[in-house]
Amino acid sequence: MGQSSILSQNLKVLYEDSQIIAVFKPHRVLTQADDTGDESLFEAVKAWIKTKYSKPGNVFLGLIHRLDRPAAGIVVFAKTSKAASRLSEQIRNHAFKKKYRTWVSKSLNPAKGSLVNYLDFNKQDRKALVYSEPKGDRQKAILNYQSIRSENGQYLLEIELITGRKHQIRAQLAALGSPIVGDKKYGAKDNYKEGVIALEACYVSFLHPTLKEMIEIKITEEESGIIGGFI
Repeated sequence: MGQSSILSQNLKVLYEDSQIIAVFKPHRVLTQADDTGDESLFEAVKAWIKTKYSKPGNVFLGLIHRLDRPAAGIVVFAKTSKAASRLSEQIRNHAFKKKYRTWVSKSLNPAKGSLVNYLDFNKQDRKALVYSEPKGDRQKAILNYQSIRSENGQYLLEIELITGRKHQIRAQLAALGSPIVGDKKYGAKDNYKEGVIALEACYVSFLHPTLKEMIEIKITEEESGIIGGFI
């Protein structure tokens, strides 16, 4: 990817210092390159840093967490190996907090609670399977949810992700019979834009890797790309 990348030129930077950079990932954009060859956010951020600081060599960028291609929202990268190591440790220890907002087409009862399941990701179908009991390679998946409001038969939820399993939010909500709006892979009946689901990473908080102070980055409802867009 060159410095003329459209994605890197239009990158929305939410926070940056010498150790970390947080950016907004649009819907349909890969967090990390795959075998499709499509442009990824990871490479776009590297190109943006290289251009902004006129770096002559390779740019170091640490991938800390991912966001599914059809979803949008906050993604944090490390700009140094020390920051990458310390942030990764926070994620392993569940000290890196992540919240999401999402629209679903069926209300959850109770309106506030926790979901605990065990997930097995089927690589052939690229889909997470949800179980109630641990067995074999199944990974424990925990999230907290809260219903915010309803509009025109759809329900806005806030999700606090405790574990970060692949497709976790999508699979756990679908297992309740309440898939995310637009998520045809997990059984959604709602029609929306191709390749887009109503899921947005709207909040992260973590201990700064060197300053040792808490960093909070958020996308408000007023700034959200999914508030109102799925109604």
